[in-house]
Amino acid sequence: MTDIIFNGPNAAPLTVALAHGAGAPMDSPFMEAFAEGLAARGLRCARFEFPYMAQRREDGKKRPPNPARILLETWRGVIDEIGADKLVVGGKSMGGRMASMIAVDLEAEGAPVRGVACLGYPFHPPGKPEKLRTEHLEGIRTPTLICQGTRDPFGTRDEVPDFPLSQTIRLEWLEDGDHGFKPRKASGRTEQQNWEQALNAIQAFCDTI
Repeated sequence: MTDIIFNGPNAAPLTVALAHGAGAPMDSPFMEAFAEGLAARGLRCARFEFPYMAQRREDGKKRPPNPARILLETWRGVIDEIGADKLVVGGKSMGGRMASMIAVDLEAEGAPVRGVACLGYPFHPPGKPEKLRTEHLEGIRTPTLICQGTRDPFGTRDEVPDFPLSQTIRLEWLEDGDHGFKPRKASGRTEQQNWEQALNAIQAFCDTI
């Protein structure tokens, strides 16, 4: 069984489960900020780690992510434990991508989650816009929010509007943000401002689903 940590009230109207990205654990500064920020907004946030990251925590050895099958199985276990009816699934980069994929699987099974919230979606590998990771997003029916930095190398504001995405997907653009939403100093924005904007967007999204 996957260990899940929670922030926020048990009686919250929705739980937002966030999976980490490929390189950083569930207690990275980014993940901590979003868990605490959602809790401060009256939502319950759940975090967990995929097996390869849990192993790294035990032995300190860096290893690549598990195969997609294992990542999706881990997500399924978390959803089974929390319950899909009041659950928004999502996460940072790879974690959010896997969340959107399991959401499509659950739609097909007639047991959908309430929503999907992706934080920096990896639309394509940096520098390889021809290798799109959007096929399952073309027909997704579950309400989906993608918070994306405008200069994210995995999908910029100039590129993404041309991708064939479902009408159920809403995009929240974070000005001058990179893949972790950090803007350049010259932009006049701060990382904290972009994180707050993303948190407010998730709260507003959860109020509508």
